[in-house]
Amino acid sequence: MKTTQSEGTRPDHQTVAPKLEFKTGGQAIAIEFTDQALSPHAGSATFWGWLRPLAWTRRLAAALPHDLPRSNNRLLPVEKALAFMHGLLCDARKLTQVAYLRRDRLVPELLGIRRVASQSVLSRFFQGFGSAGENLHCFRPLWHWCLDRLPTRKAGYTLDLDSTRLLHEDGQQEGVAVGYTKRGLKPCLHPLLAVVAEVRLVAQLWLRSGNSTCGNNVTAFFLDLWQNLPRHVRLGSVRADSGFCLPELLELWERLKLPYVVVAQLSEPIQALLRSGLEWVATEVPGTEVAEVEYQMISWPHPRRLVLIRHQVREDESRGGKRLLDVPGYRFQALVTSLPRTTHRPLAVWRHYNGRADCENVIKELREGFALPSLCLQGFWATEAALSLATLTYNLTVLFQRHLGWQRKVTVASLRFWLFVTAGVLGHPAGKPTVRLAVPPREQEWWQCLWEKILSPFPNCNAVENRPVLTSYGS
Repeated sequence: MKTTQSEGTRPDHQTVAPKLEFKTGGQAIAIEFTDQALSPHAGSATFWGWLRPLAWTRRLAAALPHDLPRSNNRLLPVEKALAFMHGLLCDARKLTQVAYLRRDRLVPELLGIRRVASQSVLSRFFQGFGSAGENLHCFRPLWHWCLDRLPTRKAGYTLDLDSTRLLHEDGQQEGVAVGYTKRGLKPCLHPLLAVVAEVRLVAQLWLRSGNSTCGNNVTAFFLDLWQNLPRHVRLGSVRADSGFCLPELLELWERLKLPYVVVAQLSEPIQALLRSGLEWVATEVPGTEVAEVEYQMISWPHPRRLVLIRHQVREDESRGGKRLLDVPGYRFQALVTSLPRTTHRPLAVWRHYNGRADCENVIKELREGFALPSLCLQGFWATEAALSLATLTYNLTVLFQRHLGWQRKVTVASLRFWLFVTAGVLGHPAGKPTVRLAVPPREQEWWQCLWEKILSPFPNCNAVENRPVLTSYGS
């Protein structure tokens, strides 16, 4: 209630906000505000337009271990998970940045949720994952769902095993421990993952503490993956680096009759073998020679095929392999394999293994595009759940591109610039939610074809070009 009055017969003047403008190039540009329902990520409707008609949301809701809320105003667990996924698509690196999307009024319409959860709600959501059993029960059907969308391949798919180190300098979270990284001994986490090479799809991810070795728990990891494969998805071979050259793992693959190529550590016995009088055979690759022997390590129950490669290099040249001080001018590699000699000569084994390098690109995409190094929560199993859901979001972007018929996979950064970071206005003409995308006229035909492909209920061979013809506004 007003307690004082202005003196005289005239009231006090109302405060008027000054006009905002800035000058550039001799021109003044005014700044104003609008309450229209604008969204900077309206183009992400393409992704959700493809995903929402599928069974993903229903499968995700059934898999989550959280109890349903009793209050009607509380968010469902699946609504929190979908908001987290959308935040990653929009380049959110932390839960606080995901929660910032609450100001985007288009997000609930696109995702079919009531609202985006706050940072504290998202944090409590992930803390609801409290054990390995809950994580397995939740994410095994989701990994299976992604793999189930792959077509049958006559030659089978190639599976690459790998691990990565996620640095966390503060070291306060559960599972963060000092381990060896490219920057030396640092506090980190050590996830283990498997990638289907031909489609660059992650088949499974488990989290491990930072001080674990590369091969720690890998046999159980592979057995769980093997049992979770869809019936029509057959593995043709598996590849791994020297950290996975374990006797129990090789025996498992041989028992499953699964061909493998694994890097052997250049231990002293193998180095002595390289120094001996092996019969090196020149190849069509200049400077590369190969040899092979039947070799049995002390921990092996029987001999195995060992393919040896040496590359002639100059001092200033960098090539794959390891140098031996007493054999100058060469770099050496040793590959343990069960691939048959009739179909895979030594050079073919080496070339087959070299295809595993693409697995590093998948890990780089997960780190840079889906914020894996930033998703570290207080609880270990909460962190594993966040990493798993982020990796599954990556899988969905891969499947989205396959649905569009794109032959060459692009990064999520390209998807953001070409599709997701397209502005739009949300309206409700005649009570129907409508998104008007801000697309230049010359690009609208491409967007029309894109939406026809996304909304088609029947698979077809009409692929859509990766991107529209980029034009300036009004051209």
